[in-house]
Amino acid sequence: MLRSAALKPSRLAIRSPLTSWKFVRAYSSAPKEYDTVVIGAGPGGYVAAIKAAQLGQKTACIEKRETLGGTCLNVGCIPSKAMLHNSHMYHEAKHGFAKRGIEVGEVKLNLNQLLADKDKAVSGLTRGIEMLFKKNKVDWIKGSGCLTSANDIDVSLNSGGVESVRAKNIIIATGSEPAPFPGFEIDEKQIITSTGALALEKVPEKMIVIGGGVIGLELGSVWSRLGSEVTVVEYMPAIGAGMDAELAKTFQRSLTKQGIKFKTSTKVIDSEKKDGKVLVNVESAKNGKKETLEADVVLLSVGRRPFTEGLGLENVGVKVDAKGRVELADGQFRTAVSSIRVIGDVTAGPMLAHKAEEEGIAAVEHITNGHGHVNYDVIPSVIYTHPEVAWVGKNEQQLKEEGIKFKIGSFPFQANSRAKTIDDAEGLVKVITDAETDRILGAHIIGPNAGEMIAEACLAMEYGGSAEDVARTCHAHPTMSEAFKEACMAAYSKAIHF
Repeated sequence: MLRSAALKPSRLAIRSPLTSWKFVRAYSSAPKEYDTVVIGAGPGGYVAAIKAAQLGQKTACIEKRETLGGTCLNVGCIPSKAMLHNSHMYHEAKHGFAKRGIEVGEVKLNLNQLLADKDKAVSGLTRGIEMLFKKNKVDWIKGSGCLTSANDIDVSLNSGGVESVRAKNIIIATGSEPAPFPGFEIDEKQIITSTGALALEKVPEKMIVIGGGVIGLELGSVWSRLGSEVTVVEYMPAIGAGMDAELAKTFQRSLTKQGIKFKTSTKVIDSEKKDGKVLVNVESAKNGKKETLEADVVLLSVGRRPFTEGLGLENVGVKVDAKGRVELADGQFRTAVSSIRVIGDVTAGPMLAHKAEEEGIAAVEHITNGHGHVNYDVIPSVIYTHPEVAWVGKNEQQLKEEGIKFKIGSFPFQANSRAKTIDDAEGLVKVITDAETDRILGAHIIGPNAGEMIAEACLAMEYGGSAEDVARTCHAHPTMSEAFKEACMAAYSKAIHF
C-alpha cells in the first residue's frame, strides 16, 4: 500500500561543524514549531499573541471561530454596547427630544436595521484584529486545539484534517460560556442566553431576566427601552453583583423609574412552555411564597463558566478546581505543567475582558523576561446601562469587614454644571479613602459617563494617589470629571459646589 503524500519521506542534507555533508530522513508532516502558541482568540488570547510577536517570539493563535475576538467581540461586550447605545438613542428620541426643543414626528423602531448596525460594528472590529495579526506576523490556525503533551497541540482544522503544532510555551485563553440553569432548556428563541438576546427577531411583549448582574441588567435595559415589559428575578436581596450597597439601591430606583420591575430575594424553581409562552415558577427566599410568572422570552443570565471542553487538559496533567477553572501554580500564570500558562475567564478572578488582556500581556512578559504585572486591586467594573455604573477597589462593606478605618467623600451630579446643562444629572461619585493616609481605596460612580470617568480613579490608585492629589489637579470646566474632583475634595476636606 502506498504511503500518503503527507507522510512521504524526503531527504534533507545537513552539515555539522565537525562532519562532512550527510543525508537524514524527515517528514513533511512534522509539527510546525513556535516559541508561543495561544489557544483562543478572545481579548486575552489575541492580545497575548500580538504582544508575544511584538517581543520577538514566533507566534500562532488557535481559534475555531471564523472571526477573531472571542465571545466579547462576537456575541458579548461589543454587540451589546452597540445595542445599548442605539436603544438609548431610540428611547431619547421617543421620550426626551421634545423637552429639548427637537421635534421629529413619529419615532419608529426598525429592529432589523438596529441589528444590522450592531453586526456592522462587530464585523469591522473582527477584521481589525485579523489585520493586526497580519501586521505583527501572528499565524492564525483556524480550528480547535487539543493538548497532547506539554509542548504539543493537535488542531482539528475547520477545513478538515488535523494539524500538529509544537511550542516552547502554550497559553490557554479559551474563555467562558453561559452557565446553564436547571429546569430551563435553552433554545435561543424563547429561553435564551446573552447570545440569543442579541438576535431576537421581534421585541417580546414580556421578558423575564433571571439574574440581576451585569449581563442581565444591560440586556434587560435594551429590550425595555425597545418596548418590552421586563421583570428581573434575583435571588440575592440586591442587584448589581458586588456593587457598593448605596449605589445598588440608587441603581435599582433608577431602573424602576424606567419601567423595569424587580423581584429580589426570589428563588427560581423551573419553567415550562405553554401556549407560546414561558411559565417560570418562583418562590420567595424570605417566606417561601410560590408564584408563576409568564413571559414571551426568558433571558438566563446567572453567570458564566470556564470553557475547557475538548482541550485535553487531562492528557497532560493540567489541573482544574471544583468550579472547572484551570488552576494556577504560581504568580506567573503557569499551570501544574510549567510550559503551559493560563489567562482570562478560564481561570480564577473576575470574568472581564480587560482583566484577560492585562493577564495576556503579563504572561507573555513573564515568558520573555521573567517579569509581568497585574494589579488585581485595580480592576474596574462597568455596567453600561443608563445611568452607567462603574467601580474599582474596595466598597464600604468590604472595608468594615477588614477592620480598615476609612473616610467617604461623595458628590452628586445634580451639583455638576455639565451634567445639569445636558439634563443628565442623575447619580453621584463616591470616593473612599484611608482615614490616616488619605490614599484612595475605592471609587464608585453612578451617572453619565461613569465608565469613562472610572479610569481616573484607576490611575490614581495604581500609583498610590490620595484624594488630595486628585483634588489639587486641575480639571477642565465644565466636565463630568469635576464631580470626581469634588468627591475627592469632600473626602479630605470639603467640596466647593455642594
